[in-house]
Amino acid sequence: MKRSAMGLADGRELIYFDERDDAVRDQPDRRELPPPPPASQLRYDPLTDEWVAVAVHRQTRTFLPPPDQCPLCPSTAGRLSEIPAPDYDVVVFENRFPSLSGRIAEEPTEITPFTPVRPGEGRCEVVCFTDDHNASFASLPPRRVRTVLDALADRTAALGELSGVEQVFPFENRGVEIGVTLHHPHGQVYAYPFVTPRTRALLAAARRHAERTGGRNLYADVLAAERAAGDRVVTGNEHWTAYVPAAARWPFEVHVAPHRPVPDIPALSDAERDAFGPLYLDLLRRFDGLFDLPMPYIAAWHQAPVRVDRELGHLHLQLFSIRRATDKLKYLAGSESGMGVFINDIAPERAAHLLRTA
Repeated sequence: MKRSAMGLADGRELIYFDERDDAVRDQPDRRELPPPPPASQLRYDPLTDEWVAVAVHRQTRTFLPPPDQCPLCPSTAGRLSEIPAPDYDVVVFENRFPSLSGRIAEEPTEITPFTPVRPGEGRCEVVCFTDDHNASFASLPPRRVRTVLDALADRTAALGELSGVEQVFPFENRGVEIGVTLHHPHGQVYAYPFVTPRTRALLAAARRHAERTGGRNLYADVLAAERAAGDRVVTGNEHWTAYVPAAARWPFEVHVAPHRPVPDIPALSDAERDAFGPLYLDLLRRFDGLFDLPMPYIAAWHQAPVRVDRELGHLHLQLFSIRRATDKLKYLAGSESGMGVFINDIAPERAAHLLRTA
């Protein structure tokens, strides 16, 4: 893989990840762009011990443009996009409308004595999987999946070295039902200046398990139990298993986990990275085959924090959809949104069976 970095017209960074060593990426960004917005504002919620980002500039971000105006397609003579080159394999660039960034503005230190305020320091990046606007992740060849995984490893390592970054989160949103604002196949990477609430909860459970069991890894033990039970396993290979969690929250939810406990994507071996693509592509095609419709989903990589509790983590990808039937979606209603208690309409064992036979 060849890595080529450049600056866009407004100073944001763009990186090409090419599968050919002879790729030349010297096309400049010829657009006239305003300066990027300053970082968002983080407000502390003392009632939940969580940070909330207020990013008012994102209200003006690009929303479902027609294909001939897609900002993630390669540039042409008649239309300049976020990617100056006429073609590409995988591209990563700083988001033009970031929730977090390193462009710090002067901020108040508190709103009330109970609500501290801090700059939304960090970084948000866009990851374009292919220059084909009409493709999907499921239609990529295994080699491209490996390139994407290598790009995510690169970004996880680089962003983890930034001052103040505590957690790196790669993810993909797919489908208007999920809330995507661009149809072009792409994902994102968030570099947070704190450990996120979901990860803190996972680490707390893992820490309690380690204390009870003399240091055993909770996720590794759960994975071993699921592989032994077998009835919720969807597919697997020498290095990875894809299974529906016994307490799945979503109608169709699958964890894809390496058999070897590793904290993050950079820690995966070459063999593990090669083995991921074929299994994941098969799983995505099963998702699309459930209802003979493109499945809306979120694919979320759970990685250990950058600086703390890395020994408690176990890298895994959480793939889930809100579609529960051909013509039905799961909405977060009162119990889920108000109290955080999920109610699943489909038994995890049934979901695993449907995916195995899709």
